[in-house]
Amino acid sequence: MSQTFEMDDDLRPEYDFTQLPVVARGQGRKRSTRMVQLDPDVAAIFPDSAAVNEGLRLLIRLIQRTSPQPDVQSVTASKEP
Repeated sequence: MSQTFEMDDDLRPEYDFTQLPVVARGQGRKRSTRMVQLDPDVAAIFPDSAAVNEGLRLLIRLIQRTSPQPDVQSVTASKEP
């Protein structure tokens, strides 16, 4: 049930829209998202982002219980260029 649509392209080849800023509109515009790529073996265990977040939070709790660690924000700030 695939359809092919042909559009009349009135844009000239010299028009370059690749540098235009993308403005997010709607409810999700204030939410920040960071994308990471999981290796296939890890992705097989974590089916979605909720599962990844749950696993990472568990890991954070385990690390905090076993040894005192520096504040997460201070570690993050020291690694940024």
